Amino acid sequence: MTSNPADASAHCDASDPDYEFAILGAGALGSILGAHLARAGHSVVMLARGRRAEQVQAEGLRITGLSDLSIRVPTLTDYIGLRSAGTLIVAMKTPGTADVLERLKHARFGATLSIQNGPVKTDLLARAFGADRVLGALADTSGELRPDGEVLFTRNVNLFIGELTGQLSERAGQIAAQIDAAGIRATAVTGIEALEWSKFAAWVGLMALSVTTRAPTWRYLTDPGSVLVLVRLVREMGRLTQALNIPISDQAVLPAKSLCEGTEESALAMVMKVGREFEGRAPGHRMSSLQDLEAGRPLEVHETLGYALERAAQRGVQMPLVEAFYQVIAAIDRLRSAPGAK
Repeated sequence: MTSNPADASAHCDASDPDYEFAILGAGALGSILGAHLARAGHSVVMLARGRRAEQVQAEGLRITGLSDLSIRVPTLTDYIGLRSAGTLIVAMKTPGTADVLERLKHARFGATLSIQNGPVKTDLLARAFGADRVLGALADTSGELRPDGEVLFTRNVNLFIGELTGQLSERAGQIAAQIDAAGIRATAVTGIEALEWSKFAAWVGLMALSVTTRAPTWRYLTDPGSVLVLVRLVREMGRLTQALNIPISDQAVLPAKSLCEGTEESALAMVMKVGREFEGRAPGHRMSSLQDLEAGRPLEVHETLGYALERAAQRGVQMPLVEAFYQVIAAIDRLRSAPGAK
């Protein structure tokens, strides 16, 4: 692998850590990662709060679907109690992340990465721990946290990890290998920024349609009208990545590069094909945004669609469809928590 300054400092501030992995957030993906890493023999601590922390403390992490396991994992609700970990994985929802990371600034981590939606996560980690401690990451992995605390593991395609410099490194390779060996497919890659924005471009369309249609993923990926809207959302995001000089690829849930570069007719056919694959392989798959909506959790609209619009405004890029969905989804989020809302 190519040498990288990050290799030399990867563990200098977290030698002999209390845990190999600290996972911030015990929702679906955090629980899936924590359970599999613990089963593989790694020392893992979950950082969680509220009812979810109580569930994990009482019953452990319970996974069903693509895996079937139940395992006890140490859980901290007072984050000041964590002194160090080899790797911090941020898997909580994006609202409130900056405040939580502020409460973890005392801890020592060899590396940090986030599998949250949207590129803002990298900025938050760099602000809290320094850019040399941050790896880029994106997960084409899915699950659903059920009310009883069990997690349904629905999709296990790949978790990409890479240096922000775009190079390969020993630490990214080691972390990816450990996660992969534990049963969650993971790969160390070059050009992680392009991959993150490729996923983000696709995710904006998927999130918008999931919240407004409230349907399983395959349904709006096979409906001609919703597919047309989704393609146009992705194309607006493609104009933003072009203005930011970030090349996008087809290595995402949707082939973002091809959707932006081909004809609209060919783009519609590509999305419909993905929809049929979801129907056959993961008919129960639902976006986390839809899960959040139905569970009454805050929607990640400001940190994702809002962030995209901020970057677009800085570059003078017009994204009217993204703007419209941002306003609608923000209103949905607001109105359901308004006084008198049911």
